[in-house]
Amino acid sequence: MSIFRFPLLVWLGIGILIISLGIRQSFGIFMMPITDTFQSGREFFSLAIALQNLLFGLFQPFVGMAADKYGAKRIITLGGLAYALGLYLTSMATGTGVLYISMGVLIGLGLSATSYVIVLGAVAKVVPAEHTAKAFGLTTAMGSFGMFAVIPGAQSLLANYDWQTAMQVFAMCCTLMVAFAVFMKTAAPSSASTGQTEPEQTLKEAMAEAFRHPGYWLIHAGFFVCGFQVMFIATHLPSYIADKGLPGNTAAMALAYVGIFNIFGSYFWGLMGDRFNKRYVMTTLYMMRAVVLTLFITVPLTTHTATLFGAAIGFCWLGTVPLTSGLVRQIFGARYMSTLYGLVFFTHQIGSFIGAWVGGRVFDYYGSYEPIWWTTVMLAIAAALIHLPINDKPVVRPALQNA
Repeated sequence: MSIFRFPLLVWLGIGILIISLGIRQSFGIFMMPITDTFQSGREFFSLAIALQNLLFGLFQPFVGMAADKYGAKRIITLGGLAYALGLYLTSMATGTGVLYISMGVLIGLGLSATSYVIVLGAVAKVVPAEHTAKAFGLTTAMGSFGMFAVIPGAQSLLANYDWQTAMQVFAMCCTLMVAFAVFMKTAAPSSASTGQTEPEQTLKEAMAEAFRHPGYWLIHAGFFVCGFQVMFIATHLPSYIADKGLPGNTAAMALAYVGIFNIFGSYFWGLMGDRFNKRYVMTTLYMMRAVVLTLFITVPLTTHTATLFGAAIGFCWLGTVPLTSGLVRQIFGARYMSTLYGLVFFTHQIGSFIGAWVGGRVFDYYGSYEPIWWTTVMLAIAAALIHLPINDKPVVRPALQNA
């Protein structure tokens, strides 16, 4: 199936992800200006971002259940409004306590309703099963364009105005997500969306089935590692590069390279997931991360090596998303994917919380990011091994089939 034959919903979902994730991935370059404004250590900002990611994940299963019941359109609309409000209140904050509510709670809620779980859950219902990994890869890849587009724009706003103005511009951009959601037709999914006749199942039965499946918990463990690595890098790479005395635009360019190469990488890994066993593709991806991280730590840091790192880590940045969501779809079907993948994503966000917060904690205690960088390498190797024993065959539901 050609990507140009994908339903309109897929392309609207891509637009939503570009805005939602582009803004989210730019928060790292706000660390130094915000901490300078409030005269606080880095742990304060790290904790606010960590809280955002934890609540992003905590809200996700419940938002996913709501999307499965009421439709993605309504959930994305409410999420876009919460996201915009969080950004605006952040720009108006006069004390650090407000940021825990605005950047932590409101933006966390907004992200949970406008990112991968909800969008991919909607896509799974309108794309045939045999093309879901490709569709997930395309959606993830093009959604990642936001990182490439938004981060340089945020850097320009910071250079020419201030961080408060940048946050207000972002808040206005969030209204576009609401506009895109209005045109999403999710009420009547394609008859080919599942690729097979799936037995009718209740939400409670679907969750019990997943919880009994050992592979489901291994998927959780692997995605925890992804969250830890990605959020640590997104939050602390700009400060790490600045600490090494490199020019201020180096970090923005490195993160922009992460975004642009993530576009190619996410689509590539999605295609590989359609052609080869997703477990083995996932193992390859995590081993590649381990190699890239090791080289970055051991090679002298320059402007060139920073941008090369951004390109290399970007290629395997969110390739885990189409593969992980594809595994959930492959094993358990599309009916309750937003819920089941939402629970997996919660584990991802626990990893994100720890990666963002502990990164700042380690730096404030040791004055160096070195210990946490080596931790990311060891976790990548562990995640590569975790995926090998997963039983990825579709579950059989004899009781439902005989009903």
